Amino acid sequence: MAARRKPRHDNSNYQGYSATIPVARVIDALLEPGKEIRFNGHTVKLPPYKMAIFSGCNQWHRHQDRNRMKKAYLELETVVAVDYNWTATCRFADLVLPACTPYERNDIDAYGSYSNRGIIAMQKLVDPPYHSRSDFDIWREFCKRMGRDEEYSRAMNEMQWVEHLYEECRADNGRKDFHIPPFEEFWQKGYALFPEGKPWVRHADFREDPEVNALGTPSGFIEIYSRKLASFGMSDCKGHPIWMEKTERSMGGRQSDKYPLWLQSAHPDTRLHSQTCESETRRAIYTVQGREPIYISPEDATKRGIQNGDLLRVFNDRGQLLAGAVVSDDFPANVVRIQEGAWYGPTGAEIGALDTSATPIP
Repeated sequence: MAARRKPRHDNSNYQGYSATIPVARVIDALLEPGKEIRFNGHTVKLPPYKMAIFSGCNQWHRHQDRNRMKKAYLELETVVAVDYNWTATCRFADLVLPACTPYERNDIDAYGSYSNRGIIAMQKLVDPPYHSRSDFDIWREFCKRMGRDEEYSRAMNEMQWVEHLYEECRADNGRKDFHIPPFEEFWQKGYALFPEGKPWVRHADFREDPEVNALGTPSGFIEIYSRKLASFGMSDCKGHPIWMEKTERSMGGRQSDKYPLWLQSAHPDTRLHSQTCESETRRAIYTVQGREPIYISPEDATKRGIQNGDLLRVFNDRGQLLAGAVVSDDFPANVVRIQEGAWYGPTGAEIGALDTSATPIP
């Protein structure tokens, strides 16, 4: 059995601030450090951030309000982005450390996202181009500047880490009677398959005997009403499902007279969220004059003098974007759609600047 690894740090003094916060409250912490909020029935104090490092993460695609994000980012002293694409997060960073792609480093990965069929040897095809480096090399060099590179790398290089992680996996699987070949054989072959397993059905044991195989809920059963949530006493999070009027809603809701079109932001059918948004070849398949499409009914298009293929300025009180019209009978009157996933690309840093990439979140 592998020796237990030492923790990277043993600091537990957060000076009264919370060690963890909800991911959706990052912007709140930047704008209102020290504010106390309710989180899972407890009170936590939002910490004051001075620096943010985003490694392979496009934070500007994950938050609900771009204008608040702009205000919040001004509160940070330093923003660092580590990526191999020029994402919106990179554009808003002070420092960008160019990472290489998976084709330019050695690694291992799972085979079969849901079946867990086996693992693949991701063997480097070419060396990292220009000044890009692997994430491991980037952070090892970072730690070297502070005299802690040996502590970070644990005296192992990239390939030694790949082999070490594989052998840990092999040893753990061996104890479960799942046997895979030694690393050298695996790396030469390029993949290793796990033995066939039994079909897995979620909650099958619970369905077989719900009293013996209770769920992790307070009652042990599937709960429609939660006493625990109800005990929090929150007006916007009841103990049971409930309809709550949206702050803004078209088609009979608030501000529907001013903004009658209901904007949908569905998952795209031409990419996975924002992946491949940087690919000109991929974008040529679905964009209109190089812009994200906005789907609109013939009735709404005729009423506004819109022709198929026109570039449109789409706006409300919070923001504006540029999109290309696709007139389609698939959409009823008063409903339009802009697929989520485009990388935020404003014309400037001012609040409410025109987004040329057409991300449907203002």
